[in-house]
Amino acid sequence: MKRRTLLSLVPLAALALMTGCKPDESKPTDAGAPAPAGAPKPAGGDGKKIKVVFIPKNVGNPYFDAIAKGMKEVCEKEGAEFSMTGPAQAEATNQISYIKDEVQRGANVICIAANSVDALNGTLDEVRAKGVKVVTVDADLTGNETHRDVGIFATDFSKFGGTILETMGKGINYEGEVAILSATSDSPNQKLWVEQMNAAWKDPKYAKMPLVATVFGDDKPEKSATEMEGLLTKYPNLKGVIAPTTVGVSAAAKVAQQRGVYPGGANAKNGGVRVFGLGLPNQMRSFIKDGVTPEIMLWSPVDMGSVSAYVCLALAKGEAKAEKGTKIKVGAMGEREIGELNKIMVADPTIFTKENVDKFDF
Repeated sequence: MKRRTLLSLVPLAALALMTGCKPDESKPTDAGAPAPAGAPKPAGGDGKKIKVVFIPKNVGNPYFDAIAKGMKEVCEKEGAEFSMTGPAQAEATNQISYIKDEVQRGANVICIAANSVDALNGTLDEVRAKGVKVVTVDADLTGNETHRDVGIFATDFSKFGGTILETMGKGINYEGEVAILSATSDSPNQKLWVEQMNAAWKDPKYAKMPLVATVFGDDKPEKSATEMEGLLTKYPNLKGVIAPTTVGVSAAAKVAQQRGVYPGGANAKNGGVRVFGLGLPNQMRSFIKDGVTPEIMLWSPVDMGSVSAYVCLALAKGEAKAEKGTKIKVGAMGEREIGELNKIMVADPTIFTKENVDKFDF
């Protein structure tokens, strides 16, 4: 994959948000109250602010905080109301009550990173029947796309699992035992990437890279660390770990660093254990520079949030139809076109290395 820069670099102020763990708890303003001088005009045509609610897989996750940052900035700029709420645990049905509650509170758009491809469908059908728009972001209702209006994705995930596997293959010279540390078994994007990796593993060039285990950290730092500890104990000849989740990859890298089993570490054997996957540059910087994670891949979650917000508002205001071929203006990033299965791609991912990681701040 070519190394590309993100569509826009995230300002230094993103750091404060990325380290926070609380969802946006700003209270809705009175739609009937006069707007203060210089305030943005209401987003809706009826004088009421459009309400956009983001429901991540779980709150307290820096990755979703960054998506929320992009959404909030656009909503405030466009005079819309934004809030984020969601479950503490990324489990299949945990988002249902939040969807229903926010619709009761007057949400015009539900933007959701789905925890399941099918558990939410009945609820989403109910809220859409009431005129509420549903947009998925980052994690889709794969195979059940008709239950939402549009899906927003950082990049084309159709072969993404194979790309991650190839990154690790190069990093360990295509030889040695490897394991996968995923998020949850129900997560649509994680499930897809693991399936893609398993399919790609059939290529003869990976013949000397046996997959010894696939474990799940449930996108919890503590559980992910425990799973990584278990992998190192059970498989002393382990050469690489793929963690296609920002929570999992940072937890795995921290364990490898603390135990000194990474390349050049005090307890490294047979060249050490390398960690690969999807990570935030600010979170992974020290691990990249120490060689624990030679390369980490990701896109800009803030940009993904920004595009999502513009799409949500265009749909809510009736300025765009949720159908293939529709083009939607997304601020300084230009336009994005709705493609097959009503999907919109934001940008190509960036590979962060020791040479370039200091150029990014998110």
